[in-house]
Amino acid sequence: MQQTMIIHSFATSDSITLYWEKPDMLPAGGWYEVRLNGAEAAVCDRTHCTLNGLQAETSYTVQVRAFDPVQEEDETIIYAESCCLELKTEMKKDLLDVTQAPYCAAGDGKTMDTQALQRAIDDCRADQAVYLPAGVYLTGALRLHSDMELYLEEGALLQGTDRVEDYLPRIWSRFEGTELECYSSLLNLGELDREGGYNCRNVVIRGKGTIASGGRTLAESVIASETERLKDYLASLGDKIHECEKPETIPGRVRPRLINISCCQNVVLSGVSLKNGASWNVHMIYSDHIITHDCTFYSENVWNGDGWDPDSSTDCTIFGCTFYTGDDSIAIKSGKNPEGNVINRPCRHIRIFDCRCAFGHGITIGSEMSGGVEDVCIWDCDMSRSMCGIEIKGTKKRGGYVKDVHVKDCRAARILFHSVGYNDDGIGHPLPPVFEDCSFERVSIRGEYYGHEREWIPCEAIELCGFDRPGHELKDIVFSDICIGSENQSRKQTLSLQYCENITFERIRCL
Repeated sequence: MQQTMIIHSFATSDSITLYWEKPDMLPAGGWYEVRLNGAEAAVCDRTHCTLNGLQAETSYTVQVRAFDPVQEEDETIIYAESCCLELKTEMKKDLLDVTQAPYCAAGDGKTMDTQALQRAIDDCRADQAVYLPAGVYLTGALRLHSDMELYLEEGALLQGTDRVEDYLPRIWSRFEGTELECYSSLLNLGELDREGGYNCRNVVIRGKGTIASGGRTLAESVIASETERLKDYLASLGDKIHECEKPETIPGRVRPRLINISCCQNVVLSGVSLKNGASWNVHMIYSDHIITHDCTFYSENVWNGDGWDPDSSTDCTIFGCTFYTGDDSIAIKSGKNPEGNVINRPCRHIRIFDCRCAFGHGITIGSEMSGGVEDVCIWDCDMSRSMCGIEIKGTKKRGGYVKDVHVKDCRAARILFHSVGYNDDGIGHPLPPVFEDCSFERVSIRGEYYGHEREWIPCEAIELCGFDRPGHELKDIVFSDICIGSENQSRKQTLSLQYCENITFERIRCL
C-alpha cells in the first residue's frame, strides 16, 4: 500500500525549503522528486530540498514523491507521495543595513559595534530584516525579539569578544540540568520562565555569514572568575566535588552559550556558520518548533563545545548540518536530578537527518535526561568519524526515561546505550532511569572511534548496559540489518550486554 508523506516547509521571499520524514522501509537507492506547480523542479536522494529563484508573495503548489529504485518494465514505481500543498513565499523585506545611518556600525573588527547592532535589532519590524553586509562586527551580548530576522551576507562575521564583562548582565538559563544565572549569550532569544509559556516567537537567523564568540579564551576567563566567586562554596563540598565531571564543572555552568533560545516558538537558523561558543553553541530550553538546517558548527578545543542541544523542548528539527565540535555534535537533554525530576518536562518530537560529524563526539541523548526523552528519529546521518557515534546515557541517580528512539540508515563509530558513572552530582531519584522501546535499523557500525588526536582507536561496536535494579534493565531494543566493521579492519568484533532484557538482533553482518 502506497504511503502518504507529510511535508513541512519554511519560506523566504524567494525560496521554499521542504523537508519530510523518510518513508518506512524505503529500499536503498530510493529517491525523491519534488514537483512545483505540477512540473518536476528537483530530484534528490535526501529528505529535504530548497527551491530557489521564486517570486515574492506568490502561491505555489508543491508535491513530493518517493520512488522505489526497482523498476518494472521501465515503469518507475512510486513508493510514497505527499498531498499537493499550496505554499506562499513571504513578502520581500526591507533591509536595515547596520553600516548605514542611523546605525553606522564600523564592521572593521576593531570598533565595538554592540550599540549599533542592538539599535538595529530593536528597530526591526516584522516586514524588515537586520542586514549585516561583509565585514567583521565586534560585539558583546545582543538581545533579539519576536517577529524579526537577522540576515548575514556572505563574508559577514558577527564576532563576540572574549571579555567576560561584555556578556553582562547575567540572565536565567539552564546548564547541565540546573537553572541558574548564567552570563548572557552572544545572541539571546526569549527569557527563561518555565511557568509562563512562550515569550518570543517567529525569529529567523539566516544567510551565508558566520556567528562566532570568544571560545576557549572566554570560557577560561569565566571559569576563573566564577571559581573565585564560589571558592567558599566549592571548599564546603569536600569530597562531593569528585561527583562532578571535573573541578571546573560547577563554575563552568555559568558560561555563555553562542545562541541561547529560552521559551521560544518558531525559530529558524538557516545557512550560517556557528563558531566557538564558550560552551554549547545552540541551546534551546523549554522551546518549541526550532528548525536548524544547512549550518556548519565549529568548536574544536572548547570544553563542553556541543553543537546543537534541545533541552526540555519539543518539535526540534535539524538537517543538512556538519559538525566540527569539541564535544557532542548534538545532545538531547531534559534536566538533571533532582531539579529535572521536579520540573518533569520531557524533550520530545526531535528529528535529526542528513547530518555529518567531521570531528567531535557524535549524537548523544543525556546524560541529563531526568525529565524524560521520547519520540526521537534519526536517519541518513554519518557519525562514523566521531568519538561516541550514537550514544544514549544516564547515571543511576537520574530517574526519568528514554524511549521511542529510532535510528535508521546511518553510519556510526559505535552504538552506546548505557548507564554511566560520571557527572553524578545532585540528589538521586528514588528509582533509576527507564531505557526501553528503541530500534536501530540499517546502521553501519565501524567498531572503532575517531580520537582527539585524529586517530582511529578500536572499540566495542555495541555496548548495552541497563541498571542493576529489577525492572530497570535496558529492554525491548531491536537491532536489524546491521553491518559491523570496516574494510580496513581485520580483527574480532565484540558486543557487550549487561542488565538487558528482550534485546533482538536480526540480520547482523560483520566485515
